[in-house]
This record gives sequence, structure tokens and C-alpha cells, in this order.
Amino acid sequence: MTLFAPEPRRRSRARTIGWAFVVGAVVLGLLASFLPSPYLIEVPGPVYNTIGTQRQGQGKDAKDVELIQIDGARTYPTSGALDMLTVGIQGDATNRPSWTSVIRALFSESEAVIPASAVYPEGTTTEQVNQQDAAAMQSSQQSAVAAALIHQGERLPTRLEVGSVQQGSAADGVIRKGDVITAFDGRQLTTNVDAGSLRAAVAEHGTSSPATVTIERDGASRTVQVTPREEQGTALLGVGVTEQYDFPFEVEIALQDVGGPSAGMMFALGIIDELTPGELNGGKHVAGTGTITADGEVGPIGGIRQKLYGAKEAGATVFLAPADNCDEVVGHVPDGLDVYKVATLDQAVTDLQTIASGKSTAGLARCGS
Repeated sequence: MTLFAPEPRRRSRARTIGWAFVVGAVVLGLLASFLPSPYLIEVPGPVYNTIGTQRQGQGKDAKDVELIQIDGARTYPTSGALDMLTVGIQGDATNRPSWTSVIRALFSESEAVIPASAVYPEGTTTEQVNQQDAAAMQSSQQSAVAAALIHQGERLPTRLEVGSVQQGSAADGVIRKGDVITAFDGRQLTTNVDAGSLRAAVAEHGTSSPATVTIERDGASRTVQVTPREEQGTALLGVGVTEQYDFPFEVEIALQDVGGPSAGMMFALGIIDELTPGELNGGKHVAGTGTITADGEVGPIGGIRQKLYGAKEAGATVFLAPADNCDEVVGHVPDGLDVYKVATLDQAVTDLQTIASGKSTAGLARCGS
């Protein structure tokens, strides 16, 4: 009999199509697992207690090292935690996460997907970004020490030190890294505000004649002649300057393998806590983030959501966030974490004192209020 002969062929064809879909899905899944994406993934990174220690060294040489080390001034016992937070990056300039990882991260509350170019602009290597981050961390530590000591009432002499000289620039071969610029065409310079004055003075001088730059090198003062060059429509020397401080005693921050400027506020709070009787945090587990300037201004940072989850995972119950990051915080606060917004170091200290005292925190500014 052949009445039902066509039916097996229809089943066979349907079965073939079904298997084709299965195989196609498997292939696409494999491709998504191995093909790199043009993105990076931000995840909560390690947490460090600024008034605590970090394990450094390897093997038998490993030891716990205090993150903040003060020599030459009286210090006081601390307790609890003043955590600084970090953000881990999955991927680098040449190795990117797979599409599978990116898709998974899109559905994670504690992770974020960002364009790779946001961290590694075209032509930038992983090593270059790491060097920039290390320099930013060192600069933020200097600012944190200055901000803390100024908050404590210290007067700090300052100077403008050349941190970099652009190759092929007007200053190349004349001014060196480490030189201290004390005057430009007779105008005295010592602070970051003066750094702005330096830029303005160079632009005002123009490119038609040599300028007189007074520098200190190897403990001796000298004058050099530099003719600014036009770059991007303005006259420039081609130097990067940073404000350096003469501290009345030694403060060293011994953190290793962490870059970027976002730990500045928490380092400043840690230094103040160690220099002040009592416990600034009331023995509580406090976390926070924010850049800091020498005059105590708290600035915004990246990866705030990842840092919130890192703080919660570490056991913090209080989080100090830069006021300019509050719009990113609202709606993304883990349960059990109180987030207060701060704009200055003075405000952060006052808020911590209120929290530590056990008094009502109703008057403190929170993100979202």
C-alpha cells in the first residue's frame, strides 16, 4: 500500500528543518562565546580600608602593611572601616569580552557595559593607560594629604613642578621634568591657581618672541628663554605642571596595584581620622568615593554603581558619594546601604561626625533627596 507514503517524507523534512535550527543556534552560541565584542565590562573591584592594611609581597615575604603611614606627628587609634572602592575592567586594549559575557552583563545590576574606546582610545595601549592611571593615583594621594592637613589647620608652602614635557614642544630640551617653575615673564607662580595663570600668560605672550621662564633645578634658580608654539589655536610651552606641597611631616600612602584618582576623598578622611582623637566613623563600616582637590572639593568619579555593590559586599552600611554622581545612584542602591551626598571634605567630615554620634541623620543630604 502506498496511500500513506508521503507522510514519512513530510516528517523527515520537518525533522531536518528542526535540526537545522538547533545546529544554527549552537553555532551562533559558539560564535557569541568566542567572538570578541567592541565593549568592556565594569565590575565591582577590590575594596581597601584606608585605615587598615593591605597584604603585600609573596610567599614567606608577604606581610600586612598599613595603607596610611604617618611619621613625625602624633596619631590616634582607629576602628571600623573607611573603605575606598575600585572598579574592575574585564578586557583591555587588545583583549575584549565575548558577546556572551556582554549580554550577561547587560542583565546584571552590579555590572556595566561600556565602549572599549571610553578606556582605550584608538592607538592607546594597555600599558599607556596603566601608566596614566598610576600617575592619577599618585597625584590624588598628594592632593588627599594636602586636603587633610589643610583641614587640620596646617599652612602648606606650594610649588609648581613640571611633571611632563611634550616631545617636540617649545619647552623640549630647555625645561626638564622635575623643574619647578617659579615665574613667567616676571609673574610669580606657586599654586594650581597660578597654573591657570601660567596658561593665560603663555597665551597672552604669544608665539612671536621668546618668553623668560624662571625655574629651579637641582636647588639653584635660573632663567631660560622659550618661544611658545601654537597648538590647537593657542600658544603653549608644552609642559604639564602639578602642584607640589612642602608637608610639615611625612605621610605615605602604601597602596599597591591600584590606579586612578577616585580614592582621594577616602584617603583624606583616613588621614584626618588618624590625626584626630576619637573615631571619625564612630567605629562603623563606612565606604565612599570621590576625587579631592587640595582645597577640599570632592569631584565625580566613574563606576559609581559598581562601587555601591562593592561596598555592600564588603559589609559597609554607610556610603559617601560625590554630589555630582547622585543622578547615577538613585534607583541603584543595594538594600541596607545609606548613601549620603557630599561636595566638600568639610561636609564629609561633618556628616561622619553626625553619623558616628548616633544623632538623627534627617538633616544630612542623601542622594535622591
